[in-house]
Amino acid sequence: MPTLDRQDNVFVLDLGDGENRFHPDWIASANAALDEVEKAEGPRALVTAATGKFYSNGLELDWLFANSDQHVDYVISVHELFARVLSLPVISVAALQGHTFAAGAMFSLAHDFRVMRADRGYWCLPEAEINIPFTPGMSALIQARLAPQTAHEAMVTARRFGGHDAATAGIVDRTVDEDAVRSAAIEIAQAQASKAGDTLGTIKARMYAPALAALHEKGNPLG
Repeated sequence: MPTLDRQDNVFVLDLGDGENRFHPDWIASANAALDEVEKAEGPRALVTAATGKFYSNGLELDWLFANSDQHVDYVISVHELFARVLSLPVISVAALQGHTFAAGAMFSLAHDFRVMRADRGYWCLPEAEINIPFTPGMSALIQARLAPQTAHEAMVTARRFGGHDAATAGIVDRTVDEDAVRSAAIEIAQAQASKAGDTLGTIKARMYAPALAALHEKGNPLG
């Protein structure tokens, strides 16, 4: 389960040390941590990080297939998590120390900045290979946060981007050695902690209004 810590003005949300898939309990834990970040006062920022081989491998497909009657509600909860991070009234930085796949990659895109390990690990949207189409909300998020050609390549070819290629494509903002991923993310977040507040939240909400509207769609979230 995700755990929340604080270093000076930076909240660090550790996603876990496994595949960090979005089980409903995992989502609830992440939202509880975000509640803590939002209700705090004064300068603050957020870093999400993980330990082990994965940052996040995305949707909890085993749970989803075993609970197909909850498919729509589950997708809505994932969309709401993406939307919440995208419009969070604090600067957010994703520290990608390991593989970042599928909905995990989308979750990283909801952050303001991304730092990735340079030498190992991939950032990938494999949906075209695993025959799971992007929902309208997911498509809107990806296309809002990536350059058109990068979004096209990532979505239709399922390319696995290593750290340097991800930086060149604009998917991540910085690549560093493995042992510096988290500290670099905290450094970026700390430098922007003074921006926290309602104004920042409003700026993000207006900047990403179309993507947020698609993510908040509950009538037919699957398209």
